[in-house]
This record gives sequence, structure tokens and C-alpha cells, in this order.
Amino acid sequence: MKKNLIAVLFGILILSSFISQNIFAQDEESEEPQGYIFTIVKELPATSVKNQYRSGTCWSFSTLSFIESELLRMDKGEYDLSEMFVVRHTYADKAKKNVRFHGNINFSGGGAFHDVMYVIKEYGIVPEEVYSGKVIGEENHIHGELDAVCKAYVDAVIKNKNKKITPVWLKGFDGILDAYLGDYPETFIYNEKEYTPETFALELGINVDDYIEIGSYTHHPFYEKFVLEVPDNWMFDEIYNLPLDEMMEVIDYSINNGYTVAWGSDVSEKGFSWKNGFAIVPDEERPDLSGTEKEKWEALTDKEKNKALYEFNEILKEKTITQEMRQDEFDNYQSTDDHGMLITGIAEDQEGNKYYKVKNSWGTEDHIYDGYFYASEPFVRLKTLDIMVHKDAIPKHIRKKLGL
Repeated sequence: MKKNLIAVLFGILILSSFISQNIFAQDEESEEPQGYIFTIVKELPATSVKNQYRSGTCWSFSTLSFIESELLRMDKGEYDLSEMFVVRHTYADKAKKNVRFHGNINFSGGGAFHDVMYVIKEYGIVPEEVYSGKVIGEENHIHGELDAVCKAYVDAVIKNKNKKITPVWLKGFDGILDAYLGDYPETFIYNEKEYTPETFALELGINVDDYIEIGSYTHHPFYEKFVLEVPDNWMFDEIYNLPLDEMMEVIDYSINNGYTVAWGSDVSEKGFSWKNGFAIVPDEERPDLSGTEKEKWEALTDKEKNKALYEFNEILKEKTITQEMRQDEFDNYQSTDDHGMLITGIAEDQEGNKYYKVKNSWGTEDHIYDGYFYASEPFVRLKTLDIMVHKDAIPKHIRKKLGL
């Protein structure tokens, strides 16, 4: 009897173990894929995420965000600098240059990192609270009418039937900027002290000559400067040219040594998912996605979004990016001067793949990472148009090759 009882108990134990193992296996098989989970490896201080909204001024937002992080790095405190002060000056100077070129250069609200440095050096800078640029009764920046009016005005000056440019046309253009962005702040009070834009810039202590731009292209010699041929480079400013691996080395060295990186890229890509908070280069083809700004993405129907998006419920294999691939995409207009952002850190997914943490300027509302996203290393290798860094954020052996 005792032996039979032991046999029965042993049988029950074996059966229970078998059942539990099979249930566990079924749970494992039916478990949904986790998708992308990011772990921060290195992160640098940054100011709050701003919202460019319906304006093509990402270049101003990203570069001033870069400078604000530089001020934090330099222990100068936290600042919120005025993007529209920069936009106002560049619009006026672009207008003058466009008239001198008889309208044969790009004239729009777009720009580049060096535009901001140029404005700070030539005109100074002011805090956001002094010049927000929001005077048309809207909570956010909406520049559709401003851009159209500025373009129409400059075109009219160029095409006028008098066969002679009047001496007051620029005064009229400044009047448009006053109306849409606000009167120019000649002097202002900040923290109980009076400043001009120039004296405020001096107090910040940013030496714009300490910052350089870098790209990676084969149609110009490496380790030399060249004019990047993109429409928004209205200043014909030069950047340094590095091989792809060395450009990536600069980004990594910069972040790992406490310097953020201003990043120009193309986000109108099939692997860019603002909703899911990351950008990748999947090793398979899917329908293309047009549009360069958040509102264009949001304007798509659900059906259009579903066609453009991948099912990001598992980590996708990515392409291996070569120097030739990125050159081909640039030459064929697949990589354009699309969007300016700020790289603030490095992260990994659960498989150990590398990503860069990116601060955007599309606000934080209803966003998975509060206005940030993660760009994979292949995405950065392929889609970087150019970067801006402090010259001390470049490894010494690369600085030597550049003559810095």
C-alpha cells in the first residue's frame, strides 16, 4: 500500500512538471515581441524641448539648443535663447543677397547651423522672453504667410519695372519683419540689468570661432574645406570633409567627452518613426514617405501612415552603410538638407545595437520620449548631411589632419 502511494505521488509530480513546462513553453511562444527598448549609455545635459511648429526654422532651434547645452557644459547656467531673433536677421540678410543675385539663389525660411553663429557674431543674441517672435495672435510659430509675403516682396523688388532698385526697399522689408515677428529689441532688461543684443552675447562668452562643421563626401578631397551644395546654404559657408568612419569617430568622441553635437539629417525616410521614437535603415524596401516636418506627417491619413511605416514590433536587421552608399543618396537627392537636431547621448537596444539620442524641436505633446528619439548608427552614417561641434570635441589625430 505504501509503495503504491509513493508511486501515485511520484506520477502526479511528473505529470505536474510536464504540464507546467508545456504551459510555460506555450506562454513563451505566444508572448508578443517587445519591440525596441533603449538603455542610455551616455547622456549630456540639455535645455527643455522647444516647438518650431509650422515654421521651417529647425536650423535655428537646433543650433541654439546646441549653444544652450554648451553654456551648461561651461557652467554658465541655463538659458532659453531667441530663435526668432536669429530668423529675423537671416531673413533680412538673405533678402539683400537675393536681390544682389537677381533672385538666382535660394530664398526661404530655411537655413544652416553657421547662420546662427554668424548672427551671434555680427548682431548678438537675446533671450526668448525678450523676443519670442509671437505677435500674430497664435500660441505657436506659424510662418506660412510670413514666408510667402517675404518671397513675394523680394521678387517684386527684383522684377520692378522702374529698372532701378529704390533705396528704401530694405526698410519696407524690415517693416514686414516687424509686423510678423515684433519690433526689434535695441535694448532690453534681463535679470535687472540692461543689455543690447551685442553686450548680452558678450556676457554669454560663446566664441563662435571655436565651432566647426563637418561632412563626409567623396566629390571633394578629404581633410579640406568645401562649400556644401545644398539650397539652404545661402551663405556659401564651408565645412570640413572627413571620411565616413572619422566623421562617426568625431560624433562618438564628442559625446563621450561631454560635448553635444548639432546634427543635420534627412528624416523623410521609410525607417524614421516619430510615433515610435526612433530612426533606422531597415535591410528591406518599403513604400517611401514624403514630408520634412511634423505637421506633414500628421496630415497623412491612417492608411498612408500604415503604408509608410514598418511594423516595429521586433528589432529589424539594418543595412551596412558604406561611403559610396551615402554619396549616392546625396547625389540623387535622397539625402537632402531636411532637418536640424541635437545629439545629446548614446544608447543601446536590448540586442546591444548602438543608437544616438536626439533632441528634436517638434514639442513634447503625446510623444513616447518627450520630444527625443533614437537614431541608429546606420541611420546616422547614411543620413548625416553635416554636424557642428566644438573644435576641442575632435580627436587630436583628426584635428591634425584638418590643420586645426
